[in-house]
Amino acid sequence: MVEVVGVRFRKTGKIYLFCPGKYDLKVGDNVIVETARGVEYGWVVLGKRNTEEEKIISTLKTVIRKATPEDEKRNEENHKKSKEAFKLCQEKIKKHGLKMKLIDAEYTFDNNKVLFYFTADGRIDFRELVKDLAAVFRTRIELRQIGVRDETKIVGGIGVCGRSLCCNSYLSDFVPVSIKMAKEQNLSLNPTKISGICGRLMCCLKNEQETYEYLNDHLPEVGDTVTVIDGFKGEVHSVSVLRQKIKVIITDDKGDKEIREYKADEVKFKPRKRRDHMELSKEELKALKDLEKDEGESKL
Repeated sequence: MVEVVGVRFRKTGKIYLFCPGKYDLKVGDNVIVETARGVEYGWVVLGKRNTEEEKIISTLKTVIRKATPEDEKRNEENHKKSKEAFKLCQEKIKKHGLKMKLIDAEYTFDNNKVLFYFTADGRIDFRELVKDLAAVFRTRIELRQIGVRDETKIVGGIGVCGRSLCCNSYLSDFVPVSIKMAKEQNLSLNPTKISGICGRLMCCLKNEQETYEYLNDHLPEVGDTVTVIDGFKGEVHSVSVLRQKIKVIITDDKGDKEIREYKADEVKFKPRKRRDHMELSKEELKALKDLEKDEGESKL
């Protein structure tokens, strides 16, 4: 077992593990640590805890020190410099006529490198841009292409629910989201209804997926033939997943048809594998598949 603390460098960025060393670190403490891209300023989000060595993927580095008032002041100055670097880089991109969208700029704590995050439809030859920027900043320059989900994570915004975007508020990593989840939750498969600001499937589809899977296992599908508590057989007209109620088309002894509502435990049906097909046109299916594209986990 190894003693570690979890450190974060962005508001909703990944959590990285470090050895606390001689320091008694608590959640909220600001620290200076060494990372793959240089010395960085971060804050503790996971207090001291023991973890198995096998779970530590990369080399575990030790916290350099607790952040001092001078470190905090330098970090604030770096944020100001990053904003200036962002504006200058935008001007250089325009000058070189590159088809790329600058999203963010960031100085490492030791000013050893300036990172620029951008999005683009394809590969961009930015060698001349890097030379131009290096001549201005006189330090190492790194341009990192990110996906539209990471772009939204950085920029933020308000979702259709009226709240701040999940990725910008609390999600450290993107969860895999599929069209099947939207279908399982009986949502409209209209791409405009189930896609987020980033143009991909909404991350929140994952939030209630396990609940819907459990509830749907106790319900038949529309069109199934079922036997109800009255002894009649009928065809499922509609189901209410959350209320666990089923509307069934019943044919009575006189041959008249009517729709009756039953609780899930009042209906017997033959469990079978759920259908995954979707009655959509090829164009609609293609549009949905484009929404489902997974860009992997967050790079931030």
